[in-house]
Amino acid sequence: MKYNEGKKAILLLADGTVFEGKAAGKIGTTGGEIAFNTGMTGYQEIFTDPSYYGQILLMTPSHIGNYGIHPDEVESGSIKIAGLVCKKFSEVFSRAASEESIQAYFERQNLVGISDVDTRALVRHIRDKGAMNAIISSETLDIDELKKKLTEVPSMAGLELSSKVTCTEAYAYTTEGDHKVAVLDFGTKENILRCLAERGCQLKVFPMHATKEEIQAWSPDGIMLSNGPGDPAAMAASIELIKSLLPLNIPMFGICLGHQLLSLAMGLSTFKMHNGHRGINHPVKNLLSGQCEITSQNHGFVVSREDAEQREDLEVTHIHLNDETLAGIKLKNHPAFSVQYHPESSAGPNDSRYLFDDFIQLIQSHKSDKVSA
Repeated sequence: MKYNEGKKAILLLADGTVFEGKAAGKIGTTGGEIAFNTGMTGYQEIFTDPSYYGQILLMTPSHIGNYGIHPDEVESGSIKIAGLVCKKFSEVFSRAASEESIQAYFERQNLVGISDVDTRALVRHIRDKGAMNAIISSETLDIDELKKKLTEVPSMAGLELSSKVTCTEAYAYTTEGDHKVAVLDFGTKENILRCLAERGCQLKVFPMHATKEEIQAWSPDGIMLSNGPGDPAAMAASIELIKSLLPLNIPMFGICLGHQLLSLAMGLSTFKMHNGHRGINHPVKNLLSGQCEITSQNHGFVVSREDAEQREDLEVTHIHLNDETLAGIKLKNHPAFSVQYHPESSAGPNDSRYLFDDFIQLIQSHKSDKVSA
């Protein structure tokens, strides 16, 4: 390809490992935690997922950009990754419905990337050494200077990032529906809202700093705790907000970061994973039904399964079959449940969409109980 006319770029990892490649996207320098995603498709949805805020994304497929960019295939208003690493960066795209190339898209949204990297070797390195900070530059090739800049990139552990991607004020996503659902926006994906709207929900999205009183004043039938970026343990105010909402006994559903925050509100602990789960082919077992599902995942932190299994007031409902980490819980004393993965997919399979139906059934059951009482 002729993008950037083959201009050289450098990828420097925190452990000193250097990869050379070609500049992709905007010419510049960017830093963040590097993490790999194994999904073979859905790159645009992945780039715009707010959960990736602050991360340099390493994509494992051979080609990125080959089917172009379509304005409907986004999960937020802009690209959220800090940078991209890939094998082949294709400025030529074959899909007639696409409106621009990935190069034009990256330049328009000021994203720095590097291509022509041995991604297999890089994935093996991260898999062995663990997720770490990295820096990409196509404007500075001096390794010593890049090492200095890399020291300025904050560690993901202890880093609160949801405030960078949450909405600034509450807004109505849909104004018609049988059920009123308040969405706490920690960095919500658009498809979570779509999945709820498709099931007859009237949605109001609240910023993460909303108060219990503001949410309660809207009289919601259900509360959705969205996905989002960063270390959940660094979000003390959000944990306290969820603690205050639980006694209201309003049906609650948490996804990814929302799952972690609900777990922390229940007194469980979280920890940073060696390199996390990111992809669209992760196997999960539903312990309640005995069935397995292929899921979309994107998280670098996880809730302690040991903590959850020691509690009598909640039930472990899902486990990840690759490493047996905790993938879902259900509270026994509150109408609340959560999963570590992404049932809304986008990108990914639809195996887990039933969880939205479970949430609607929980809301309907709770309404019926209130009428009976």
